Amino acid sequence: MTTRVAVIGAGVVGLAAAWALERRGFACLVFERGAPGGGQSAGESRIFRHAHNDPRQFELAVRARRDWAEWETEFGVQLISSDGAMVIGSEAIARLEKYADEPSLRVRELDPRQVREALPILADFEGPALIDESAGAILTRLTIANLIDSVGLNLVPERVESVTARPEGGVEVVSSFGARVFDAVVVAAGTGTAELAATAGVTIPSSPQAHMRLTLPLESGLREPRLACIQDSSKAFGEASAYGSPVRGNRSYAVGLSLSTELDSEADGKDPLTELTEQTRAYVERAFPGLDGNGAVSFQRWVTELPWAADGLAIWQQGDAYFIAGHNLFKLAPALGKTLADSVVAGEVESGFAPEDRLGEAILKTR
Repeated sequence: MTTRVAVIGAGVVGLAAAWALERRGFACLVFERGAPGGGQSAGESRIFRHAHNDPRQFELAVRARRDWAEWETEFGVQLISSDGAMVIGSEAIARLEKYADEPSLRVRELDPRQVREALPILADFEGPALIDESAGAILTRLTIANLIDSVGLNLVPERVESVTARPEGGVEVVSSFGARVFDAVVVAAGTGTAELAATAGVTIPSSPQAHMRLTLPLESGLREPRLACIQDSSKAFGEASAYGSPVRGNRSYAVGLSLSTELDSEADGKDPLTELTEQTRAYVERAFPGLDGNGAVSFQRWVTELPWAADGLAIWQQGDAYFIAGHNLFKLAPALGKTLADSVVAGEVESGFAPEDRLGEAILKTR
């Protein structure tokens, strides 16, 4: 029976997996070479949303929302804001609208006055809008802090160099400390997952790209009673796809474009991240007159998209080693942690999560 599991990566997915494994009776050792939650899980907020192009991911998000509530009960804190998540623009509306009648969601239409009430820092917008009252901003740092507390002394500051599935069962993990053998291993190491998977003979088709967003204080300098998250596909403010979420107790707002760049893609002496920052600033000036552009702080993080979808995710297996990769995973973390734990228990990847399932793909095809 599997009793001792290594979890590599102390971001939200790795910590969620350790949390779920320990509640199933396993002893976990969590490896993290840097600051816990400091890689792809870094930042002050994420948007929890139900709507996805793939209906299977919608169902996963519904599961995750229940699991977030379970964490809130256990930790005794609110982890998702109650201000909701608004969408404007035909693409974002169509994605949410098809789930509007689902009993686990609270979706309603907004007129221009209600849009201003939900997000008073937004410029005037006269187009169609929807809000999901059951969605909202995830308090990421509070989430990470509580998960770290639940793992406690089982978190070790070591760099893992290789993962090797053993023919007789179990997995050898070689770290900066030396070699250890575990009954199973879960690798949720963000940008480092593909490299570690390669040491086990597994190829993960992802390459890290850089993404940036701006965090800006409110122009008023005061706290707004309500600031909904937003996904904007309207092009009304000059961009095809953008997002925003409140931070710092509704005293600031984080805004980003749905764009990323390779850091080695510099051309004609231009830094692509600098250009993306300037493009984001221009969008903020048009879309958010209620924000103070002079106080903008840029934040860069890595993204690891899979080739079949921007929201794609999968779990690869080699013997008793499991590797998870994908993009926009924070909102799904409680459910993904349980999925990884259940995969370890069963000795195989949970149905629907293997790479060939192409979870996140917009159109389900017969294969």
